[in-house]
Formats: sequence, structure tokens, C-alpha cells
Amino acid sequence: MAIIEWEKNESVAIINMCNGPNKQNLTFVAQMNQCLDEILEDKEIFSIILTSTDEKNFCQGIDIEWLGQKMNDQDFDSMKLFLHGINGIFKRFLLMPVPVIAAINGHAFGNGAMLACTCDFRFMKKDKGFFCFPEVDISIPFLPGMIEFVRKAIPEYKFNEMILSGKRLAAQELYDSQIIVKASENKEELLKDALAFAKTFMKKRKIFGELKKRMHGDIIRVMETRDIEIIDSLAIFIQE
Repeated sequence: MAIIEWEKNESVAIINMCNGPNKQNLTFVAQMNQCLDEILEDKEIFSIILTSTDEKNFCQGIDIEWLGQKMNDQDFDSMKLFLHGINGIFKRFLLMPVPVIAAINGHAFGNGAMLACTCDFRFMKKDKGFFCFPEVDISIPFLPGMIEFVRKAIPEYKFNEMILSGKRLAAQELYDSQIIVKASENKEELLKDALAFAKTFMKKRKIFGELKKRMHGDIIRVMETRDIEIIDSLAIFIQE
């Protein structure tokens, strides 16, 4: 069963996460990579929209139940494989040679909010959904690379507040803080707005990709050095 699918709308690829809360695990990583591979093969695609089919959720982040079971089973190889894999997804979005637009149709928590931050632009609907980083409340610190790429999406003063408080933000506050391009009225308007914006891009992939490599080079270096060390040592959990 597909938990992530994509469809084509003229020059735009729409990636639909279609597994309810869309929690991230190894299956999520594998299917997202497959979608991105297929999209890049289609040279008529010039932009990507990332969204969800669920009525309440964009993406609730890491599948904590799955990860906890792997920890209980002492299946550390699977844990490392997932953590490297989801970091690989973040890197792919950061370096994608076409613009990536998050259409946040509901709750974006933790790694789900981070996934939206790897996108180049963000839209969110007003009528339902919160955006937050609850890591401070569940004792899972950000990887260094996460801190770096979230900073490119969220102003420092607002990120400082969000990371240290776990505060939930709705679409209007995100718009007021210049984190999203637009706070759309509802789900239908959200996709309409995101599609109209996405179709304004017809840039050549080579120059677009090179610009993103240069823009995000420092972020990628952190992800490929410090993040790898932390993941390999599984030093990602804070023990009380």
C-alpha cells in the first residue's frame, strides 16, 4: 500500500502524503525517495508541491511508536538506517533542482515541521492545524543540521521562541512572522494558491540546483559531518 504518491498537474508534481498522520519511518523514507526519483526523471516538471490528503494532518514527524519498538528490540541498525534516511530526505529537498513548496494542510509537528522547513516556500491553511517543535517536551534534541536548515526558513527570534517553548503556531502567526507565503482560507484554497504559485516557476534545473547548492552548502556540510557522528553514536536522546 502506497503511503506517499504523486501526481502531475501541468509543470507541477504534487506529492501527497496519504497515511493519516504521515508519521516517518523506514517505509516513509523509501516511498518518498521513490517519488522524488520518478519526479526528477520527468523533465517537464519545474516545481513540486508537498502536501497531505488527511483532513487534520500535514505530517506529525517521527513514528515514535515504531522507533521506540526498535529501541526496545535493540535493533540499533534499523534506528540508524532510519535516521540517516530521513536526514537524506531533508538533504534532497534542500538541494532539489526545482522549487519545492509545502502546502501545509494541517498539523506539522517535529520532523513534519522540519520537512516543511526544508522546502523553498510554505503555504498553510487558516481553518485548522498547528506548526510546532515539541522536541523540548519529549527530550529529543534537534540535530545540528536541523537547527541550520530551520534557521533558513524561520526568523531567528521566532525560532528561538519555538525551539525553547514548544509553542504551537497557527497559520496567521506564521504569516505574520514571514514563515509562510500565504495563510489560505481552507484546504481547497490552499492547493489552489500553492498551484498558482508553483506554476510561476519555469527555471532551468541546472542553474536552480547550483544556486541551492551554494545557498545551502554550509548546512549540508553540517549534516554530512556532525549529524552523522551523532546518529552513528545514537546520541539523539536525552536521558532524565
